[in-house]
Amino acid sequence: MPEATKLETVYSAIEETARLVDASCSREKVWPALDTFGRWFDDSHIIFSMGTGKRYRGELAFDFTVPTEAGDPYAAAVAGGLLEKTDHPITGLFAEIEERLPIDAYAVDYGVVSGFKKACVFFPLDRPASMKALAELPSIPPALAAHAGYFADAGLDGKVSCIGIDHRNRTWNLYISGLTPEYTRREAVGETLRGLGLPEPSEQMGEFISTSFALYPTFGWDSTRIERICFSTRTSDPNALPARVDPDVAKFARDMPTAHGGEPSYVYAGTVTRGGEEFFKLASYYQFSSQVSERVRPAD
Repeated sequence: MPEATKLETVYSAIEETARLVDASCSREKVWPALDTFGRWFDDSHIIFSMGTGKRYRGELAFDFTVPTEAGDPYAAAVAGGLLEKTDHPITGLFAEIEERLPIDAYAVDYGVVSGFKKACVFFPLDRPASMKALAELPSIPPALAAHAGYFADAGLDGKVSCIGIDHRNRTWNLYISGLTPEYTRREAVGETLRGLGLPEPSEQMGEFISTSFALYPTFGWDSTRIERICFSTRTSDPNALPARVDPDVAKFARDMPTAHGGEPSYVYAGTVTRGGEEFFKLASYYQFSSQVSERVRPAD
């Protein structure tokens, strides 16, 4: 498909999906992202996501993978006028990772209202990164060293599948995959959250976490404090727990367009913050890539 036609098709899908969540979608806001990264869309994971609660209302995110040869998406975003350049050391982190560790792909999280939200780097599924190796990187924020021992004691070292950087909100995420049922038991999760200064999950959140296989703590760039932890699960069931408790999630899961024509694939996420809980986020695959390892969308 010619690039211009492909981008028009993707834009039409974004516009259609934005209507499902009452998000304001305009070419002026969205097309610069397509113009900057669209050359990679023919063979990219493309994922649409929405969230419930005040923080996410009226927004639609579309995420897409970028091959390693394209380089750090942050640099492309600055060059394309999607972000302002910052001199913070964290902007050099992906270059250090690419130099020292195997990586599988990059990705971008873009909001139709808020614009460029996050850049991510993925490690190969069969070679996740260790926290010890990451902690040795000069540009890694101090939070990793502060919590690496805690996560290692919980059996989660060597399971880092991705790192994400939110350049506007000055936060970053560590994506830890491969949670076992032993770890996601209510008692174990409650102990973990208490140890990190976060509230214990409600019964409903605890039920959801028991199905999760990944968690994503969010840190500030210059602080060691964990701001929130997101738990996620992947399913082909549009009526999974979040959809059963929130009609907006159910509607999104039911009506989301897809380009791949196969069985729908969803990623549900629930977040525990210092102020309580945020139910829920839903990501749905619009398009799969044949070149990039199949991945779960990192929710924050």
